[in-house]
Amino acid sequence: MDHETRSSAGASWAAGDTWTGARIRLRAVEPADWETHFLWDQDSETARSQDHVHFPHSREAAKRWAERASLQEGKTSDDFDFEIETHAGEQVGAIGTHHCERRAGTFSYGVAIRAEHMRKGYASEAILLVLRYFFHELGYQKATAQVYSFNDASIALHERLGFQLEGRLRRMIFTHGRHFDELLFGMTREEFEAQHLSTTRE
Repeated sequence: MDHETRSSAGASWAAGDTWTGARIRLRAVEPADWETHFLWDQDSETARSQDHVHFPHSREAAKRWAERASLQEGKTSDDFDFEIETHAGEQVGAIGTHHCERRAGTFSYGVAIRAEHMRKGYASEAILLVLRYFFHELGYQKATAQVYSFNDASIALHERLGFQLEGRLRRMIFTHGRHFDELLFGMTREEFEAQHLSTTRE
């Protein structure tokens, strides 16, 4: 019997097609991606939402980052950087896992979608692809995401996917001349399966 896994976010994955969803695919970073990321680095609002506004990066620094990222240099355990691209091959964002703890079965991730590609379902599908792999292939049992309190779009995204707000760390980031809180969202494997997966036999 063939098995097909379906997501409430609209994705449908055939067995053996782990990294491809209905709208996007996930792939590893390639050295040639440096130019795209160099251009993305010019967007201060995206940088602020993910971390903070950095000093300007040089083209050479972007090239070296892409080379290291393509080899996953400096990564430990199951930390991984993915590029998010459409089926037509257009890069629309990135998602990366971090703080992966096999013993506890917990991991975190961060996702970024370029402004012109937002609200098309790309972020939710990328998150669900990563969750499915970490829960069903690597045996993890809990995912967490940190979201800054000014990032209304990311808060709404995680609430829509069924993440639970598990905590608020007050005044954890300084940007735009003031401090903001950091919100902690979490989802267990059981919550993911209850909301996003059903198995059908054909």
